[in-house]
Amino acid sequence: MSPTDMRYWAFFAAKILGAGAFSYGALRLMQWAWPEQQQFIYSYPPRFGHDLGYTLGILLWFVLSWGLLYYCIWDQRYRCRVCLRKMRMPIVVGSWSRMLQMGRPEIEYICTYGHGKLNVSEVQISGKEHPEWKPQADMWDELAGVGSPGDGERRDG
Repeated sequence: MSPTDMRYWAFFAAKILGAGAFSYGALRLMQWAWPEQQQFIYSYPPRFGHDLGYTLGILLWFVLSWGLLYYCIWDQRYRCRVCLRKMRMPIVVGSWSRMLQMGRPEIEYICTYGHGKLNVSEVQISGKEHPEWKPQADMWDELAGVGSPGDGERRDG
């Protein structure tokens, strides 16, 4: 595994740990702030399932925790594998009417620093398809290098 892959997955693990720590802290805060369960006959029944407000609070905490986990996974999917910045400039590549010539439609995201591009299927027909990451040497060299002095072209002023 290359160092850029290690950095990519370490960033993902740090996001998951941060979301887990936030979630655990929210649970502990809710348990600390909620009043104690009242005695019923000779026992103290658990708050969860017997106290409607507490049970609703736990339900909201659970939904928030799963939402944070889903956001971490979704956010990581659209990040550059090299610099960890968000992928930008989505464009649609391909066409349903010209599928034999250009292939199925995909949404293509690029790293604005030229590290690569990410192709995500527009519609997933044959089950779950993973996005395809294509690293590139430097896609901006073509655009920045055209017409620059010293590239062998003669410039007339």
